[in-house]
Amino acid sequence: MKGSSLIIGWTEDTGRLGAQSIDSLERNLGFRTFAEIEPVGFFPLGGITVEDDVAQFPVTRFLWSPDSKLLLLCSASPKSEWYRFLNLLLDIAVRYGGIREVFTIGGMPAIVAHTVPREVYLIPNSEGMEESLQGNTLSDDLNYETPEGQRPTLNSFLLWVAKRRGINGAGLWASIPFYLGSVEDAAACKRTLEFFNKRYGLGMDVGELDERISRQNGLLSELRKDSTKADTCIQRVESNLSLSDEEFEELAVEVAEYLKGFDDDIR
Repeated sequence: MKGSSLIIGWTEDTGRLGAQSIDSLERNLGFRTFAEIEPVGFFPLGGITVEDDVAQFPVTRFLWSPDSKLLLLCSASPKSEWYRFLNLLLDIAVRYGGIREVFTIGGMPAIVAHTVPREVYLIPNSEGMEESLQGNTLSDDLNYETPEGQRPTLNSFLLWVAKRRGINGAGLWASIPFYLGSVEDAAACKRTLEFFNKRYGLGMDVGELDERISRQNGLLSELRKDSTKADTCIQRVESNLSLSDEEFEELAVEVAEYLKGFDDDIR
């Protein structure tokens, strides 16, 4: 695995983009778990959930495939000891994969409609990474800085830690229609996978997502027929017209509740 690249997706992500992308890579390219990070010290175990009488602990999994030079990491977001956690995961990736670069995946809530193509942005952590990304077809004009007095995002912090260790990296951010933030956005996942497919020559068939995209769009069309209010709000978003804070919240809740009733149909 020496000279590999690390791709990181978090389970708590807008549009479930990180977990959804890692899951697609795992299923389609035969990745297998080879290491895990124990949750003690990074997650509050007193707040774990219980499903079917089984405790659901936060999981941090490293995956590899003998057919690619990629390592994958799918993890819950640590609640404490960020710096120690991120250095630990990079220690593992360097020791077992000899990684030369790292990508983080993140969904970004946007005031856009689901009827328009998703924008994907790349934010490199170094000049070397910026040079290696030249010629890609994604946007690179997203200039984000953590607001003064606020904590940086986990992805931003990880890329900073990687840079300090001499590891090139970039954050891949995909725009997610704000009302799809709490459900899966297959269209954003497809755009994300297309980038990795091209960069690493994976030969992955991302067309499998087209059926899920079509199904979700069809359900949203049905919702718009049934709900005049939802239709009006989405029309205004499509026309770049503003919504009130109350309309933002109501549309997001209505869409999420409607789509979650069809989870099995769009997975």
